[in-house]
Amino acid sequence: MALRITANLSSWVAFPVIIGVFLGKWLDRRFDTEPWLFLATIGFSFLVSIYGLAINATKEFKKIEDEYKEKNNKAEVDKTAEIKKDEEKN
Repeated sequence: MALRITANLSSWVAFPVIIGVFLGKWLDRRFDTEPWLFLATIGFSFLVSIYGLAINATKEFKKIEDEYKEKNNKAEVDKTAEIKKDEEKN
């Protein structure tokens, strides 16, 4: 699980920046605007990375929280069932 989370969040850092670098350099060569379109695409890719990280991190935290609650509820149900069995014996 931890490896999946790490890979998912790392991809949100790497891929938008890599795409921004190549797209920015290509746009600068095409329109002869060096370095302005490159800097703009890097800035935009940084914002995309932050947005993607925030959304995915929130989803992962929610999954972990739900698993924790489910685990605690199951333990509580088991404990309640055990108490009922003890009461029935007495």
